[in-house]
This record gives sequence, structure tokens and C-alpha cells, in this order.
Amino acid sequence: MAVAIRLSRGGSKKRPYYRVVVSDTRSPRDGKYLEQIGTYNPLLPKDSAERVKLNEDRARHWLSVGAQPTDRVARFLDAAGIKERAARNNPKKAEPGEKAKERAEERAAKAAEAEEAAKAAAAAPAEEPTSSQEPAEGSAGEPATGDDAAVGASTDEPAEG
Repeated sequence: MAVAIRLSRGGSKKRPYYRVVVSDTRSPRDGKYLEQIGTYNPLLPKDSAERVKLNEDRARHWLSVGAQPTDRVARFLDAAGIKERAARNNPKKAEPGEKAKERAEERAAKAAEAEEAAKAAAAAPAEEPTSSQEPAEGSAGEPATGDDAAVGASTDEPAEG
């Protein structure tokens, strides 16, 4: 007979209370069990000593005869120092789905475009000061002619026109 150490739910609606029981794997969750070896009250604070109570001697006995704990009970047994629980590793669980990957790629493309635009905007003002250092038409080095003479000349007389 396959034996499991698992939780059997009690309590009322929205107020769970569990017994840690040893039962045949074929029996229903809240059905017949061989022995109750502890309790679990999830409504209590995590640091409370009353949250999980286990009869360590009986738990060790049932583990020695081959009872298999469920994941949650294995956590309790590990916390109590009764049975070491191997860490689980599922690298695919942390990997985002297809749609999330597409959204991330779109965000990366938009960020790259914005960065290029920022670089172009930063480079454009940097070029203007270098072009303004060149001598402009009508400056002191060259004589002014035509319309430029009227615009560039500062005289008290009004321009003809």
C-alpha cells in the first residue's frame, strides 16, 4: 500500500485549517487516514509557533517506512529539520511568454530609435557652432555689395528703396 503524508482540509469557508495526516494515496483528500501527525493553520502569522505543529517522532517513523510527503508537507518537514528537501529548479517557469517577448522587443526597438534621435539632436547643435565660426557674408574681411550692403550697413540714413 502506497502511503503519503499530506494535508487534510478542515475549517469553514474562507477559514482553512489543515491536519497533517498519513493516509493511503488512494483515499480522498479529506477522507479516511491512518494517523494524524500534526496541524497547519495558515491564518496565523508566519513566525507563530502555533502555525505548524508536527509530532516529529511519528513523522520520522512514517518516513522510515516509506511514506512520501507532498510538496507542502515536505517544506514543513524541512523547516522542522526532519527531512532535507531538494531545491527545485524550473528555468522555463521564469521565462516570459511569446507575447511578453514581442512586447519587450518592441520596447527595445523604440528605445533604440529614441536613443538615435537623441544622438542626432545632440549632434545637430554641436555642428551649428562650428558653422557660425566661419566668416559671414558682409563681414569686415569682404566688401559688402548689393542688398547685403543695405542690410549689413548700419548708418543713420534710411536705405533707398
